[in-house]
Amino acid sequence: MADVLDIRQFRPLTETALMSLAVAVCYYAAGRLGLMGRLVVEGVVVTPIWPPTGVAVAALLLLGARVWPGIALGSFLVIASLTAPGPTTVVTVASNTVAPLCAFLLLRRAGFRRDMARLRDGLSLVFLGGFGAMLISATAGVGLQVAKGSLDKSEFWPAWLAWWVGDTMGVLLVAPLLLVLAGPAGRFRVRRWKEAAFLGLTTLVLVPVAVLSPMSILFLVFPLLIWAALRFQLAGSMLCALFASVLTTFEATSGRGAFLHLTDVEIMVKLQAFNGSAALTALLLASVITEQRATRRSVRRACQELAEVLEHLAAGDPSPGPPGTLESRGAPPGGHRDP
Repeated sequence: MADVLDIRQFRPLTETALMSLAVAVCYYAAGRLGLMGRLVVEGVVVTPIWPPTGVAVAALLLLGARVWPGIALGSFLVIASLTAPGPTTVVTVASNTVAPLCAFLLLRRAGFRRDMARLRDGLSLVFLGGFGAMLISATAGVGLQVAKGSLDKSEFWPAWLAWWVGDTMGVLLVAPLLLVLAGPAGRFRVRRWKEAAFLGLTTLVLVPVAVLSPMSILFLVFPLLIWAALRFQLAGSMLCALFASVLTTFEATSGRGAFLHLTDVEIMVKLQAFNGSAALTALLLASVITEQRATRRSVRRACQELAEVLEHLAAGDPSPGPPGTLESRGAPPGGHRDP
């Protein structure tokens, strides 16, 4: 019996350790993918989209604060893959862990729902989880570079802005998609699958044309985002926005297409303006559409219940009450029951 109790006591610890290890692996893989599209701004290597922040915030929302060691371990592995760990690594790992934790706590305090079926959920993720919490990692990361002397004080703000926007884009583009994929899958009719396939093919053709063209026609992506948000809500709009942002980032790092003949700072500004606009359009519009559809379903359900009540009243029957009441258990028309 004592052995059984010991096993039950250690089972939660084992589950937490395994989940933290899985989060660390996902964080490291996302970090390696993010480093493929890095830019150099004022001598500092930054990434226009830093997917690990989105992975970290989504993991905390799905699994709870107990998996924070996995975030710290994943951050350490990413840093160790770039340079030899040193005393400053502790500060970087701490800031990369504290920022998603603050985002998680702020979102929980604001009553954030993982299905993001309300506009307030989208706004909370943008302003609390993205813009607000990521101030910590950007300030600590760039401030550390200034304290080490590897970055001049006059270069602080350009590097800080690039770092902050990259972390924020990771939250706005990656976290919603992971939350949607982790939720219950909806059912699509055959007609919806055909429309989804047509939208996917259109995206695969139109987005490269908009990005690769030197005429700067990136605005052609936004009708696709609106179409995806109106018809497929978060799942469609965030996939479309992520694909467009990733492809645009790779072209920007190569200095081709819409980013031809631009300086590093101009590339960063133009790229972040596009990524931010795409993420906000996809996220907020999809949240509005989802909330409106949920409201419409609630109104339709209330109308059906009211119609049933009116039918019973017209027939002279007692209106059906909620389960467990006297009416629902077949009370006589006079309303009295035999003792």
